[in-house]
Amino acid sequence: MTAIDPTAHLTAEQIEELGRELDAIRDEVIADRGEKDAAYIRKVISVQRKLELASRGVLLFSFFPPAWLIGTAGLSVAKIMDNMEIGHNVLHGQWDWMRDPKIHSTTWEWDHVSPSEQWKHSHNELHHTYTNVIGKDNDLGYGIMRVDEDQRWHPFHLGQPLWNFLNACFFEYGIAAYDLELGKNLHKRRRKNPEFRARARAVGRKIRKQVLKDYVIHPLLSGPSFLTTLAATFTANLVRNVWTHSVIMCGHFPEGVQVFERRSIKGETRGQWYLRQMLGSANISGSKAMHFMTGNLSHQIEHHLFPDLPSNRYAEVAVKVRALFEKYELEYVTGPLPKQVFSAWHKVFRLSLPNKKPKVKTPDREQELVAA
Repeated sequence: MTAIDPTAHLTAEQIEELGRELDAIRDEVIADRGEKDAAYIRKVISVQRKLELASRGVLLFSFFPPAWLIGTAGLSVAKIMDNMEIGHNVLHGQWDWMRDPKIHSTTWEWDHVSPSEQWKHSHNELHHTYTNVIGKDNDLGYGIMRVDEDQRWHPFHLGQPLWNFLNACFFEYGIAAYDLELGKNLHKRRRKNPEFRARARAVGRKIRKQVLKDYVIHPLLSGPSFLTTLAATFTANLVRNVWTHSVIMCGHFPEGVQVFERRSIKGETRGQWYLRQMLGSANISGSKAMHFMTGNLSHQIEHHLFPDLPSNRYAEVAVKVRALFEKYELEYVTGPLPKQVFSAWHKVFRLSLPNKKPKVKTPDREQELVAA
């Protein structure tokens, strides 16, 4: 909702042609999927499981500082791999074409307090459909942050840097809360809704399972290393949460990423949907190792365009997508991780303060933004 429309130079015909070109890129990858891709995800899963097992084995001796450091680092990486390159992408259905019941979006459960079925609804169905649409996309600020200058400012927003920091530290619990739409459903009448109660019980069961695994069973198995293993597990979860939050924030929140009004998507065509994904996402540049540790969400633009394509193909797709940005004179928002983190946090702080010069809004727009 910037003052200058970055798509004003495009005609309706150009937007639909852009959509057809992106469809062609997607079709080319789908036709080329095969054993090489299947071998990739199977190897990643195997390495992740072996790394987690080895790290937990080292933590049996975590009362020795070197063992604690090695075990904690390994467990942190294993948890990041589980959530990012494996869980997130498997649950997107990126590997369903393999017809492997063990690596399928309908059967996969991840190392996360949010049940996979609830996450798929809030993320796959809502977030990816309504990317960066205020009032429709819960990922946009997670309902606790002001994300655009045109949203009415309240004193509550002064605390959003703190809310964002706490959300980063306990990100998996924040995701579970917003999967439940907890803020909306805490109303007394809504709390009694059978569907909400069933979903809340499912989250409760998943939290108990995760807490039991991480903070009771594994520390007890460590015997005299109980306390140090407990601390190591908490640290690994903290590292995983902060890293995941940082990657996602860099993909959705840096300066240059666009947000949209609800009325802007009425009658949206395929080409217009593609265009919204392109303008509502940002990439992170870096090495192959960095791309891997982000679950290839460093290619957030390509992921939003093609959420069901295998993540290991995003790097090659990015070259073609960037060429289309240049062809249609659109800004491809990207940069190294430190730059994107700084940009996103700068925006968090900037929007926590009231506008110096409030924009003039039409009555309809004011009503819509207040409702959001």
